[in-house]
Amino acid sequence: MSLARMRRGESGMNYWPGFVDALSTLILGIIFLLTVFVVVQFYLQQEVAGKDTALQQLNAQIAQLTSLLSLEKTGKTDLENQLAALRATLAAAESDRDKYKSQADSAGAGAAAAQGQVTDLTGKLEGEKKISAKALAQVEVLNQQIAALRRQLAALETALDASEQKNKESQSRITELGQRLNVALAQKVQELTKYRSDFFGKLREILGNRPDMRIVGDRFVLQSEVFFDTGKADLKPEGTAELDKVAGALLQLEQQIPPDIPWVLRVDGHTDVRPITSGQFRSNWDLSAARAIAVVKYLIGKGITPKRLVAAGFGEFQPIDTGTSEEAYRKNRRIEFKLTER
Repeated sequence: MSLARMRRGESGMNYWPGFVDALSTLILGIIFLLTVFVVVQFYLQQEVAGKDTALQQLNAQIAQLTSLLSLEKTGKTDLENQLAALRATLAAAESDRDKYKSQADSAGAGAAAAQGQVTDLTGKLEGEKKISAKALAQVEVLNQQIAALRRQLAALETALDASEQKNKESQSRITELGQRLNVALAQKVQELTKYRSDFFGKLREILGNRPDMRIVGDRFVLQSEVFFDTGKADLKPEGTAELDKVAGALLQLEQQIPPDIPWVLRVDGHTDVRPITSGQFRSNWDLSAARAIAVVKYLIGKGITPKRLVAAGFGEFQPIDTGTSEEAYRKNRRIEFKLTER
């Protein structure tokens, strides 16, 4: 009978490994929570300042934190279950202790051994009570951490709402500025169109009605023969005389156009489609660009502001007349003046 009691006593002592496992699991959970908390703090500081991309990342972090919160709730439930199991174990151990006490009181020869077992069980019960109290404290810490995570989620949602509102206000402001800019640009274009008409009118008055001069759309067109010999980019004396008239009208225009209008006079050189035979230039493109640059340089020498002039060469690729007659070739060899915005 004493041997049976001893075995029952030994079977009651096997709860200790389970307590150790529960405690290890609890410590690992706390370390995991602290790690998650540090990582979340780092990503919060990095991501809050963003706009559209930051909003997506914050939404992803909210989902992650919600998942972690769910995990922590599950962990809390597990700890509470473990605590309940510990309490049940305590109750069973107390029952065994009382049983052993009664057996010790009724036993004669085995009283000393039973008393030793009772003392041992009492010590174990005290240890288990301490473990239970520690587990309760850890559950409370977990509750506090869950509450802190909830506060962080609320702060993140507030930051997201503020960022979305700021984005909406920025988009509205950008739209308004764009509309105002379009109106201002339209006004500047209208003003420039008026000055272009005045400039072309003055050029027509100055140069007179000449068969080699015409206005095509928003361009003032002069035949190349007025300024240059065939295959050359050097201004002829009679060509410089005509450019003096253009420079005079352009100087008056510079004084009339307000400085806030970004205008330029573009000088375009054009040739006919026939291949160039001059050894000075490799192609019609080179010749057309050289002629435009020669005109621009001359106008600069007459006092025109360089930033108001642009030289462009188009070669034979922008013909007025696509025919193959000499008259068509003559029309295509030209210098054009175009008053436009920069």
